[in-house]
Amino acid sequence: MIGGVEVYPLDIKRDERGWLGEILRGEKKQANEEFAHLYVTVAFPGKTKGKHYHHRKVEWFCVVNGEAVLFLKDIRTGKEEKLTLGEKNMATVRIPPYVAHAITNTGNVPFYLIVVVSEQFNPKDPDTFPFDFSGL
Repeated sequence: MIGGVEVYPLDIKRDERGWLGEILRGEKKQANEEFAHLYVTVAFPGKTKGKHYHHRKVEWFCVVNGEAVLFLKDIRTGKEEKLTLGEKNMATVRIPPYVAHAITNTGNVPFYLIVVVSEQFNPKDPDTFPFDFSGL
């Protein structure tokens, strides 16, 4: 696994009403990390989102509906990872700085991706740098 990337399988509680999964708990962050921003994004079948990296921000990704492949590349070492996420593999993935990331919807329905970010978005200093994931 790329240094700093962590995968936390979710313990999904299911019953006749539906399910519950704890996406992220405070003990899963490092001492200097904050939870500053939470959002949800949707991607349609076959579409890719992301294709960037950060110098400071840490992000946690969790696909709660649909299916996706998360592509990761450490821009310092060149090491690559590919993780399958979604309803059949409920997990939260910690993505540290300098790890480029792109996520592709591999299913037949939109995916819903919950993202927690360690730093609020600042348009004057976005800390978001494009990365060319050739072939995606």
